[in-house]
Amino acid sequence: MNLLKETAGAKSVAIAGHIRPDGDCISSTLAVRAYLLNARPDLKVTVFTQDNPPTIFSYLEGYGDMNLTYSPKEKYDVFISLDASSPDRLGEALWFFDEADKTICVDHHETNPGFADVNEIDPDACSTCEVLYDTFDKEHINDAVAECLFSGIVHDSGVFQYSNMSKHSFNIVGELIGYDFDGPKIIRETFYEKSYVQNQILGRALLESILFMDGRCIVSMVDRKMMDFYNVLPKHLDGIVNQLKNTRGVEVAIFMYEMGTQRFKVSMRSNGLVNVAKIAMLFGGGGHDRAAGVEMNGTYYDIINALSREIAKQM
Repeated sequence: MNLLKETAGAKSVAIAGHIRPDGDCISSTLAVRAYLLNARPDLKVTVFTQDNPPTIFSYLEGYGDMNLTYSPKEKYDVFISLDASSPDRLGEALWFFDEADKTICVDHHETNPGFADVNEIDPDACSTCEVLYDTFDKEHINDAVAECLFSGIVHDSGVFQYSNMSKHSFNIVGELIGYDFDGPKIIRETFYEKSYVQNQILGRALLESILFMDGRCIVSMVDRKMMDFYNVLPKHLDGIVNQLKNTRGVEVAIFMYEMGTQRFKVSMRSNGLVNVAKIAMLFGGGGHDRAAGVEMNGTYYDIINALSREIAKQM
């Protein structure tokens, strides 16, 4: 797919990613915005995202221009969905998707069925930003576009350490670092650097984690009371599940936080033996074989018991 050809003739383009946007989601939406405007400065381009997008990505061009209110409700010629595995993951932006004359979906989740008019889905790619790179005409990739693409790849690959990084992924990174942006600073400030409060809640989550299934699984949970005590939001909990996964001997790490009464957001990570995407799909979620998520109802123990049964089938 060539994104410029697919949007040729359009006067307005709406862009959105999934709810609770992560690094690849924010970076891919802003990469498309910068790319389209670089190629067609006269084009009306709007990026929709929910309130409180992660401020660690405020250095990306277009961050301050994102529409956080999903208004006004107006029809766009083209809607581009990025990093969203299903329409419901678009949240309030789904209205604009439904009303658009043409819809495009670019993603790398293996659970994505291809729900748009035009779909570019590559489950072998490390990130949506990697997929985007292959749809872009290189003459219209400038420093701002490259910085966005690099940021997305960094975050969805765990700074190039996950198995989803291929030779092609590294080749793309090699091309991107030739542009004018500070890659090491991006890695340090957006991936590793945490606030004092984030380190506190991470420490609390690690302290109260539990090993089970003969030490091959680990789980930790943060409830609303704990989040209120430390004054943290869901976006401040990023990275906890990855730290749990680094525990020696662990095959599957589970981290959950309370969204409401007996409703939890569950993140799962695998070191390779277990396909957590298949488990997440059973409960209405999705993701990748080594990184997946789902929202589940029930008590903490109900959810762990349900997940444990499915994990055991793959052990």
